[in-house]
Amino acid sequence: MPFNVWVLVAAQALAMCTAPFIVFIGSIQGRLLASAPEYATLPVGLVVLGTVLTIKPATWLMERFGRKRVMLLGTCMGMIAGGFGALASWLGLFPLLCLAAAVGGTGLAVVHQYRFAAMESVPDNMAGSAAARVLLGGLVAAWLGPEIAAFGSGIEANYPFLTSWLGLAAVQLAALVIIAIGYRGRAERVRETHAGGGRPLGEILANPLVWAAISAAAIGYAVMSFIMTATPLSMTEIAGHDLDAAKRVIQLHIMAMYLPSLISGWLTRVVGIPLMMAAGLLAYLGCVVLAASGVSFHHYLSALLLLGVGWNFLFVGGTTLLPRGYTDAERFRVQGLNDIFVFGSQATAALSAGVILSWLGWSSLVMIAVPFLVIHAVFMMLWLTRREAKAGESL
Repeated sequence: MPFNVWVLVAAQALAMCTAPFIVFIGSIQGRLLASAPEYATLPVGLVVLGTVLTIKPATWLMERFGRKRVMLLGTCMGMIAGGFGALASWLGLFPLLCLAAAVGGTGLAVVHQYRFAAMESVPDNMAGSAAARVLLGGLVAAWLGPEIAAFGSGIEANYPFLTSWLGLAAVQLAALVIIAIGYRGRAERVRETHAGGGRPLGEILANPLVWAAISAAAIGYAVMSFIMTATPLSMTEIAGHDLDAAKRVIQLHIMAMYLPSLISGWLTRVVGIPLMMAAGLLAYLGCVVLAASGVSFHHYLSALLLLGVGWNFLFVGGTTLLPRGYTDAERFRVQGLNDIFVFGSQATAALSAGVILSWLGWSSLVMIAVPFLVIHAVFMMLWLTRREAKAGESL
């Protein structure tokens, strides 16, 4: 892999820490500071909402000023989020905690563009492997984010998690240094963008392939976020598990999200994207069955491990498939639209998780995922039917 890809792997490992950090302590600190338990998961939802609202500006800036400058700006936003979070812990203000989460989401919007930068730094046949390799950085983030969060949980009883947020700011600073020193924008293997920006968006979206790619990433992310956001609260408040148990489940879940990246890029070439997506759907169904079966530690752990694997297969599959539906001139528009769908769905899922958990309970919450899995299966069938029809016409 080119040096650019390894730089992005290292930067992802640090800059992505914001996500597992807030997933782990967002609802727990939110429960400490919020006026009602229904608002406890609001910070987790707002980190995703911040991501959604920043995707379009981030891709617009990248198109005009280059990816590197915007990547540096993204790490700065992560540092600012750490500062706001520390201040929220010091003052005990829930609105400030929500602001920290939202600002952290703006930085994550940029981090999520790393995979496209990696794909554009390699030949076309290696794009899936490059995207999967960058996602491997999430393995480090899966362990480091919750560890930083837990580090400050018991140091200062009057200001819980203050040290944690300062640690997050330090990690974001390290990511900034790596991008500043290592990333080379000139190494991106893209052709000159043609004047006019390519086809109208309606024509691009008329292709079932594009919708199969978007739905794989969007539904995969939404279902994963919906169940993952509710897990720490369900474990500690409903099932009676301690904080350390919840931390381990979230860490191992996020590792399960990214560890398959060792082979998922290879699988896109050898097994094929349709079979990979089908395996992802089966993993999600297994997660639902296990999660609805009980509330022991092993039920949570097994379900969340399958949830992580299913997410990887759907997200890598969708990310690899998407470039087949657009030209170089259209890449920023379609990539931005894709991520708006992806993280808009994730934001809706994360924001609703706390309320639905309070109203319906854990078992009913996980069952809500099933209709969305069916929707993606329908998009896949439409794409494959269209592909078979085109193949038949060419004979």
